[in-house]
Amino acid sequence: MDVLSDVIGLMRSGQPRSARVAWRGPWGQRFPSVPGSAGFQVILQGPCWLIPPTGDRIALSVGDVVFFPHGHGYGLADSPSTPLAEPACDPTEDAELFVSDFVGHDGPLTVTLCGGYRLDPRHAHPLLLDLPELIHLPAQIGRHPELRAAVDLLGNEVGNARLGADTVVLALLDMLLLYILRAWFEEPPAPAKASGWATALADPAVSAALHAIHRDPAHPWTVQSLAARAGLSRAAFSRRFATLVGRPPLTYVTWWRLSRAARLLRAGDAPLSEVATGVGYTSEFAFANAFKREYGIAPGRYRRHHGVSHSS
Repeated sequence: MDVLSDVIGLMRSGQPRSARVAWRGPWGQRFPSVPGSAGFQVILQGPCWLIPPTGDRIALSVGDVVFFPHGHGYGLADSPSTPLAEPACDPTEDAELFVSDFVGHDGPLTVTLCGGYRLDPRHAHPLLLDLPELIHLPAQIGRHPELRAAVDLLGNEVGNARLGADTVVLALLDMLLLYILRAWFEEPPAPAKASGWATALADPAVSAALHAIHRDPAHPWTVQSLAARAGLSRAAFSRRFATLVGRPPLTYVTWWRLSRAARLLRAGDAPLSEVATGVGYTSEFAFANAFKREYGIAPGRYRRHHGVSHSS
């Protein structure tokens, strides 16, 4: 597994939701803050305006993608001066996987594709906490072709539901989330990304160590072995890793192992000894002690409280 895929797998909970909405001017819609979620809007047809809670209004055009990693509220409207109506739906809460709707009057047409992902704040990866309140990816010819392809496919599926649409939409929503984050992290460095995880993933040495940890968390990693993967001296690697990632190398290894263990406990009923071995602990006792230090609860009890299975 690579870092970004692991992060998405760790933090998303439940099924995502999506809605294709045709708006006829004049129209304005408020989208409230939804803690514990992330949401996006894609402009499929016509222009509109993004009205953030603070800062300047942003003109959006066809192909633009806006992503709200922390579930902050915002508004969309046909004009920056149009009043915002209160929300009629929340894609993260609606029972349907995807819906289509029509809002407005008889003015110019705008079509948007919105979606929401439920996140588990108890298991948030620091990579996600590093993201800004708003990510705006303007449509530009030749840039982010995978993202554009996923947007087109998702728009078609949501707008014209056919056999197998549920499976296709679920896969495309996960793809879209990955492509949005990939596009953000692959953008050239900017002041908003002068430090932290964006820089860590762009740094060849630190990135090599992170990918090694995520590919094989059970490996008996040492600072020296990670430094060798990074191609740096032990001291230089430790300094660079701690500066960019926010914690020392072995502290991150331990945190990630226990995060993986918590995910295994929530998702299945493998014996605790198997979970312990799978994340790099040589004994169930050592694993249980480390897990309790991190989560404040024994692994078996954690599974009973949070897992899909009630077997310990």
